[in-house]
Amino acid sequence: MQQSPNFEIGGIAVAKGESRHIDLPVVSLYTNTEMAIPVYVQRGKREGPTIFVCAAVHGDELNGIEIISRLIQSRSLKSLRGNLIAVPMVNVYGVLQHTRYLPDRRDLNRSFPGSAKGSLAARMAHVFLREIVAKCDYGIDLHTGAAHRSNLPQVRANLDDDVTRAMAKAFGVPVLLNASIRDGSLRQAAADRGVRILLYEAGEALRFDELCIRAGLKGVTNVLRHLGMLPVRRKRSLIEPFIARSSGWLRAGDSGIATHLKALGDQVYEGDLLATVADPYGNELDQVRSNGEGIIIGKQNIPLVQEGEAMYHIAYFHEPQEVVENLELLQDSLLPDENF
Repeated sequence: MQQSPNFEIGGIAVAKGESRHIDLPVVSLYTNTEMAIPVYVQRGKREGPTIFVCAAVHGDELNGIEIISRLIQSRSLKSLRGNLIAVPMVNVYGVLQHTRYLPDRRDLNRSFPGSAKGSLAARMAHVFLREIVAKCDYGIDLHTGAAHRSNLPQVRANLDDDVTRAMAKAFGVPVLLNASIRDGSLRQAAADRGVRILLYEAGEALRFDELCIRAGLKGVTNVLRHLGMLPVRRKRSLIEPFIARSSGWLRAGDSGIATHLKALGDQVYEGDLLATVADPYGNELDQVRSNGEGIIIGKQNIPLVQEGEAMYHIAYFHEPQEVVENLELLQDSLLPDENF
């Protein structure tokens, strides 16, 4: 998509070489308070692609807000080619209320493409799709795990598409997950419009995680370099990502108090004991064991579990040991002075 001299967001024009903060109106509260999505637009002086980077589609997922804040302040953007649209918080309602959902209890990431006359969620999705996504060639959607669940830094995308797979590899995290597209998701709506999109998952809801933030910022910058929007550095990433074609959640077989024995990023083998579940008197009720060889990419943090509750998300690899080594390399390169 070539740059246009009349590039607009919400009716506000942004000229080449200019950056603007735009409040994109959505709908009003019943207090007559106008709600708007904050949007930062930076246009390079030279031609190039248009990309959006967004966070907090789920209002309690905060790591992406900090990633975008640091991206906007990055000096490297001075040499930008093309257009960058950065949206630090899409679900402004959810951010205010510290919740995943909108006031109508709908999940915005299940409400796309939306409609101008639908529910609150549908109207927000419609505005975001029309004003942001439809004007882009590429996108990066930043997420975390849900409440009380953490995700290992990972990229989920349609890895059967050559262009998308190259973007995902350029991002520079050890784990890539070939994830199916969910109905009503932003990723599905973008794909239907020919917009290649990556979904970055890392960390836990309502928490800042420095490793996840740094990995996300570096990943977004790597993708901008890969797309020719920023100058390419000579030094190449030492992290070779591994693609998981399948993954699955392991669930509690009984309700009780969990004792977790494994952590995010751990390599596990079939039959390994991951956690035990006991009653309040300490009597063991259940053992959660791995059903295959892989890496823990998602984990429940709270020790209280209900029967059938998801506890561990396992990505299955043929060479999990090499994935573990690359995870350690990621930690060492991004947090060299920290002990993780």
